[in-house]
Amino acid sequence: MQKKRVLSGVQPTGNLHIGNYLGAIRNWVESQAEYENFFCVVDLHAITGANYRHELAENTRRTAALYIACGIDPEVSTVFVQSHISAHAELAWLFNCITPLNWLERMIQFKEKALKQGENVNVGLLDYPVLMAADILLYQADLVPVGEDQKQHLELTRDIAIRINDQFGSKNQPIFKLPNPLIPKAGARVMSLTDGNSKMSKSDPSDMSRIHLLDTPDAIAKKIKKCKTDAERGLEFDNPNRPECHNLLSLYMILSAKNKEQVIAECQNLRGWGDFKPILIETINSSLQPIQAKYQEVINETGYLDQVLATGKEKASAIAFATLRSVKDAMGFLA
Repeated sequence: MQKKRVLSGVQPTGNLHIGNYLGAIRNWVESQAEYENFFCVVDLHAITGANYRHELAENTRRTAALYIACGIDPEVSTVFVQSHISAHAELAWLFNCITPLNWLERMIQFKEKALKQGENVNVGLLDYPVLMAADILLYQADLVPVGEDQKQHLELTRDIAIRINDQFGSKNQPIFKLPNPLIPKAGARVMSLTDGNSKMSKSDPSDMSRIHLLDTPDAIAKKIKKCKTDAERGLEFDNPNRPECHNLLSLYMILSAKNKEQVIAECQNLRGWGDFKPILIETINSSLQPIQAKYQEVINETGYLDQVLATGKEKASAIAFATLRSVKDAMGFLA
């Protein structure tokens, strides 16, 4: 039986953090043998924000190297850079010309980011979901790993695919298959170290809010020691009035590969945060050490990463440009 195809990617904005790893990349690694995978570094999406120019290339290489360091196997999965394949931008333009403006204006993420950016809102921020639809549909993906914040974008992708199929395809020969969400395992949503009600994010202005995958042991210790906690006695899960407590216990539970009952039993005799934080620091450092060591191998091996990305581009291009050609043929372009 042919494997289902999966497409996903991460923006090379800043450094990948432990929330990116536990919420997305680790799931890719664990299931990569089950699917035909295409994992891209979505650098075209990254430029909807400001101050990207001087770090974009370096961050793109770092993100690709971290994919491999976290366990993505280039022999099993295709790793490539979005901007290396011009079909992404070209298909996005074709989609722009059939996508109603009001579909984009109702996107929740656009509304939220537009409020933050004020007068600096660019067209790319509005058009971001159309480019995301092009990313997915270029590869005729069966499944797309999505979290809660991306579900609306995948719905838009399906709407665009349906519109193209209805206008330019036929019932017997649709142009696009409709992608479905690949829901990640529960329990991998990592929250900010400075606000237990907010998701850990690269866009948070405070570096203390997140643990980067390449943070040094000293940096990790500093961040955990200074992270937000509370004055309540004892440690517990699932108390809505103690989001930071739940977040830190959950982080420890995931990284230590223990269940809730084991963590509760381990923590019940601890006197408080002063006893728990050193345990959490040690667990985080132990979990990240193999990733950091593999990252250094990937970066230091001359030509290796360039070869991985070149091979990935070749494999991805073959599918992407075939899809683009079929869309242009259906829309009436001169071959």
